[in-house]
Amino acid sequence: MTTVVAAATAALAAAASLALTLPVWAMFVGWIAFFTRVQDTRTSVENLGCVGLGMVIGLLASLVIPQMAANFGLGVGLPIVVFVVALVVVGLRGLPVLNNLLGYFLGLVAWFAAHLDPLLESVVQLFTASAVGSIAGWVSHNLSQRIPLRASAT
Repeated sequence: MTTVVAAATAALAAAASLALTLPVWAMFVGWIAFFTRVQDTRTSVENLGCVGLGMVIGLLASLVIPQMAANFGLGVGLPIVVFVVALVVVGLRGLPVLNNLLGYFLGLVAWFAAHLDPLLESVVQLFTASAVGSIAGWVSHNLSQRIPLRASAT
């Protein structure tokens, strides 16, 4: 039953993403983020928050890379930016909350994979798609846990 619930939820999340004109692939970023640490609703929100912060860090990095490339060349400027971003992101794993390293990297990957203009609206679009996926992951997880309980109670 878990498989059917997951498949149906994924299909509904994909349809919702299409209806909202959001990238379906970015919805799955949120789905993946949800399942990196399945504990409770609070953890689910934190996972999604890490994805969003990763996207913002990616946005900031994409604004700095051209400046660094102009000053030092791409072969030096890009690795410097990646080094600083990695220091920040890996360092965030020690926080008491918002410490999902995989979530941060999912946000970074989503940002750079999307090839969107470095605008806040672009982050909002990707984050909204990821939120749809995270909610769908939450629904799928919770429904699949409840259905067998109801079936065994009857």
